[in-house]
Amino acid sequence: MKIVILGAGYVGLVSAACFAEFGVNVTCIDRDEKRIARLQKSDIPIFEPGLNELVAHNIKRGTLHFDTSLTPSLLSADVVFIAVGTPSRHGDGYADLTYVHDAAREIAQNLKRYTVIVTKSTVPVGTGRGIARIIREENPGATFDVCSNPEFLREGSALNDFMRPDRVVIGCESERAAEVMKALYRPLYLIETPMVITKLETAEMIKYAANAFLATKVTFINEIADLCEKTGADVQVVAKGIGLDGRIGRKFLHAGPGYGGSCFPKDTVALARTAEDKGVPMKILDAVISVNNARKKSMVQRVVTACDGSVKDKTIAVLGVTFKPNTDDMRASVSLDVIPDLQKRGARVRAFDPVGMREAQTLLPDVDWCQGPYDAMQGADALVILTEWNEFRALDLTQMKAALKQPVLVDLRNIYRPDEMKAAGFKYFSVGR
Repeated sequence: MKIVILGAGYVGLVSAACFAEFGVNVTCIDRDEKRIARLQKSDIPIFEPGLNELVAHNIKRGTLHFDTSLTPSLLSADVVFIAVGTPSRHGDGYADLTYVHDAAREIAQNLKRYTVIVTKSTVPVGTGRGIARIIREENPGATFDVCSNPEFLREGSALNDFMRPDRVVIGCESERAAEVMKALYRPLYLIETPMVITKLETAEMIKYAANAFLATKVTFINEIADLCEKTGADVQVVAKGIGLDGRIGRKFLHAGPGYGGSCFPKDTVALARTAEDKGVPMKILDAVISVNNARKKSMVQRVVTACDGSVKDKTIAVLGVTFKPNTDDMRASVSLDVIPDLQKRGARVRAFDPVGMREAQTLLPDVDWCQGPYDAMQGADALVILTEWNEFRALDLTQMKAALKQPVLVDLRNIYRPDEMKAAGFKYFSVGR
């Protein structure tokens, strides 16, 4: 089987590499000539554990190709995936479908044989039918089907999520298209991956509903954490106690500074906008968005409190600036709220992140970027942990105290135990404990 993937961003690149690993002949298309030139040399422009090796392996064995032109590969393709960006539209939060519609027009102009056209991008309900209309208008004689195949990839563990998914969701309108998609995902039948075959609108809704529900879990446990702080309860034990209930589950119950990243912030807002358009109030979702936005901004006050009410003329060390570990993605990271606010209040910020500093430098000016965690702590009045990278989980407490001017730690990810930090002589602040 031959497939084409339009878009060599995070979703497109991971999908292309994984399908190629299954033995599918994959061509990944992107208009960015410099990006494609890098990829053809196995130079990966994003950080995702294992992706470099997977891309290099499949380029070498001839199952993975990169190009800037759609025309040659589309002529023999069985399936074309649209994996372009759908950012929040400036000003109103709707999903911007400009790139999706442009991709549909380009596909239509080059369709010569029956092809299954699949949206891999996260798109609002109704987008699939809109793509079909565009193709029919551009190429009335084309034979095709449009499917929805949403991705459920977590940054930092995307390869495993693709190869061993909880489920594969396929929305389509014809049996012919369904059979093509099932053949493409046949390798996953060997590990008995559940396949949800449904109609277009339902598949599109599943993606948004999943992200909205997970964002709700994160926001709920964060509010419970605030209540724990007022009542003397421990949010981590509360999360364990409720997470053991099979109806609730353990995942996404880690109290912290709020969700960020490329998906939850934009997808929750896009779903809320869709609901508004349809006249269906989603009060829970609206509250989740509002509470999360306020929470990220409120994290600075925890640092100020730890510094006896003011950070003016003080040096604050920050460990971790990406929105989560194992990625260089800075989108909607809590650091983009915390660090500028600290600077606005007169603080000098020294920071370290294992892979995110290159991207962060363009977004966070006037930060002293350091060579390692202890370098960042040197002479600082307080240490703040924003991202729970593994290398921050077992820092040498003696070395930390020696580096810091004051033994103050604001642990927004609850990495350390309060009793141990107190015994070590730290003034320790965490979340919900």
